[in-house]
Amino acid sequence: MYAGTTIRDGSGRFIGVHQKIDRVARRNIKPILPDWCDFPDIKNILHFEGKNGPDGVKRKSPAVDEPWHFINPDNPNDTALLEMIDGHIGNLVEALRTNNSERAAFEAAWMAHAITDGLTPAHHFPLEQAMAELRGGEGLETRTSILKKNLMKGDNGIELIKNNWKFWGAKGMMTTHVAFEAGVASVVSYPRFKDAIPSSGEILQVKNHGYREYYLNQVHAVASMKMYDNFSKSGWTTDLAWQTNHELMPIIIKSVMLGWLASIWKLEAEKSES
Repeated sequence: MYAGTTIRDGSGRFIGVHQKIDRVARRNIKPILPDWCDFPDIKNILHFEGKNGPDGVKRKSPAVDEPWHFINPDNPNDTALLEMIDGHIGNLVEALRTNNSERAAFEAAWMAHAITDGLTPAHHFPLEQAMAELRGGEGLETRTSILKKNLMKGDNGIELIKNNWKFWGAKGMMTTHVAFEAGVASVVSYPRFKDAIPSSGEILQVKNHGYREYYLNQVHAVASMKMYDNFSKSGWTTDLAWQTNHELMPIIIKSVMLGWLASIWKLEAEKSES
């Protein structure tokens, strides 16, 4: 999802989709928070979005500790993003336990970003595999400069042009990806999403079975909507815009809330055992 230009602090504050999701999730979670929990406020969470978020790292240091928030719903072995989210949940537990407010805000923001990206239809496309094919089999770790990150390879001039057109040309892989996320930023309005509250059943599922199982269910639910396929064929339509606001966004907001709550409940369980 779009999080601003990542060039300056505050970029994306008004049109950044990640920022909108974080605001609603933080507002909706307030009545659910236990009295003992000093959860970061939205100002501190948003400090670690945009320029200071995962997308800022991608701009500053290509392929160097760069978060890769893609997941293939059809591949049960694609667990890198799930492990990343698990790590943020555990780190947020530790930050809340030690009253480290700055670290808690960082973990809450970066966890929300990872959760959101994994539920973004454009992030279900196997981009890493497709890029490797266009780059002669080279993996993400070889993208060590801006040029290497953006230029596809080719054994000759014609192949070089063809590969870069497949990536950057009309309906190319990255062009379509960027267009989809830009479209989401333009169609997501400012409804309060008051209904984006986890149900008692969803809360029990996370409490009893952990967050990963719940999150995977949501990934598959979003994938079944075929939103990215429909966008690739027809572009933005009124039906797709409605689906984004009324189906996709509530799923993402609830998932962010439950990710944050998973950390709180885990710490709460530890407190009760000690």
